[in-house]
Amino acid sequence: MSENVERTFPKITESGLEALRQRIGVKIENTLEPWCHEATRDNIRHYAHGIGDDNPLWCDPAYAAKTKYGTVVALPSFLFATNRIISGYVGGLPGVHAMWSGANWTWHKNVLRNDEIHTEAHLKDLVMHQTRFAGRAVQQIYHVDFFNQSGDKVAEADSWCFRTERDHAREQGTKYKEVRSREPRKYTEEEIQEAYKLYRNEEVRGATPRYWEDVKEGEALPVMFKGPMTVTGFIAYAQGWGGLYIRANKIAWKLIDAHPGVGIKNRFGIPDVPERVHWEEEFALEVGAPGAYDYGPERNSWLTHHLTNWMGDDGFLHKSDCQVRRHNPEGDMLFIKGTVKRKFVENGKHCVEIAQEGRNQDDELSVVGTGVVVLPSKGR
Repeated sequence: MSENVERTFPKITESGLEALRQRIGVKIENTLEPWCHEATRDNIRHYAHGIGDDNPLWCDPAYAAKTKYGTVVALPSFLFATNRIISGYVGGLPGVHAMWSGANWTWHKNVLRNDEIHTEAHLKDLVMHQTRFAGRAVQQIYHVDFFNQSGDKVAEADSWCFRTERDHAREQGTKYKEVRSREPRKYTEEEIQEAYKLYRNEEVRGATPRYWEDVKEGEALPVMFKGPMTVTGFIAYAQGWGGLYIRANKIAWKLIDAHPGVGIKNRFGIPDVPERVHWEEEFALEVGAPGAYDYGPERNSWLTHHLTNWMGDDGFLHKSDCQVRRHNPEGDMLFIKGTVKRKFVENGKHCVEIAQEGRNQDDELSVVGTGVVVLPSKGR
């Protein structure tokens, strides 16, 4: 066996859990610097393009200037780039694997071009689970508040990672045993072109208002396609989002020197970050995943992209719930569907609740979510 297969990783210990429990409710200070402090034109566009979103409200200043906002608007999921905690940077249990697994978002205001974002965060709770992926796991839940330069709270969110033991996931986890034994998927040209039709026909509602009165409960949203998954696509997201640990040379050394548990030796004997599960298949298999896979916040951003395409420029995404169900490894396709669950009026706002789910090419459930969109009303 290779050195990589034989090595063992740190375990979840009671002392480590107790140390984490002492942090619950305590404001987090001195976390890693966020990727983006300001919602600049380029930062917004890079994030949008990182999830495959070409909505001109985020990406085209000339178009955005003619809307009611008068300027470029940041897509709701852009806030992932403004805080490391919301994106999965977890403390405690050094060397124990962390997988971003979901978030509950509430947005209060739009973030506009050149808004400056600052955040406050704390550990909210720890919940123990027994999983098929890795046996015992710890759900580590954080709360983050987002403020603009005027002190207005623009959004708040709870997000969580599952902390799992890499050795158990690789050796005893049952969730991906069958997937890992499959031959790599190879698509025919016809299969690829059939999926690409969804890109060709993807509708961005844009300047045409979608009125609350015209929406019917039970109606379906257009299917949104993402994929086929490639490492190139995962890196494209990291370019817009910033990644948690992607650093070079001296800056990489400073990170690993300050946090030795982050440095896991690669095949050259060089300490490298656990984030490489997203582009290094060998390491992804070693931690029990089915291969190099997409980012969790990326998946959440795809769900919100599905909603913002549908609601149009005059809509406002108020809430989003995302729960990741499985990895999307390289080679997968993802098809996101949505259904109008209910219409309601709350505090004078005309709201639509939408249930979402994403399944892969084998109809395996990848992600589930719920969104609440505020739409314009003909009566106002």
